[in-house]
Amino acid sequence: MAVAVWNFVVLNVLKNASVMAEPVKRHVLSALVQNVPGVLAHISGMLASRGYNIDSLAVGETENPHLSRMTFVIVGGDRVQQQVSKQLQKIVTVVEVQDISSKDYVERDLALIKVKAPPGGGRSEIRELVDIFRGRIVDVGPEEIMVEISGRENKVRAFIDRIAPFGITELVRTGRIAMVRSAELGDRDEEATDEPL
Repeated sequence: MAVAVWNFVVLNVLKNASVMAEPVKRHVLSALVQNVPGVLAHISGMLASRGYNIDSLAVGETENPHLSRMTFVIVGGDRVQQQVSKQLQKIVTVVEVQDISSKDYVERDLALIKVKAPPGGGRSEIRELVDIFRGRIVDVGPEEIMVEISGRENKVRAFIDRIAPFGITELVRTGRIAMVRSAELGDRDEEATDEPL
């Protein structure tokens, strides 16, 4: 009995070590799901119960009101991505699962940021920074400005880093959304088709 338990422990340690030895990547998964109550709780609960961490999650209705698209960002090796995809495909309300990070795709993130901006010279500096990053000022208060910024994750992160010295009072971010580029357009230079920064 003790030998069987020891063998089980050793096998699990070796299995986990081989998963940990895999190169860690960022995987963007897209799941088309039935638009029914409880599907989000069911899917996120299933992933959490199996120990998978969701780095980002965005859900929204598609062009078909009976379907929603869930975009997940998970961090792990290819084995983790395969396991998450297999688990998702077992769920009855899941129609389709794609690993779009292995394809040519466009990705966006959105943030709303309230920044301290008392009247004076600081507001013009903030406005210049917003213009450089192609953001928008969506609300102006007596002591704060609310900025909307969207783009790739690294652009949003860079803007947050640059605006932080002014004093961020509140920040809200969406999860990342992504869509595979059209196949008939062929290979393109991302700089030519994607927005700067």
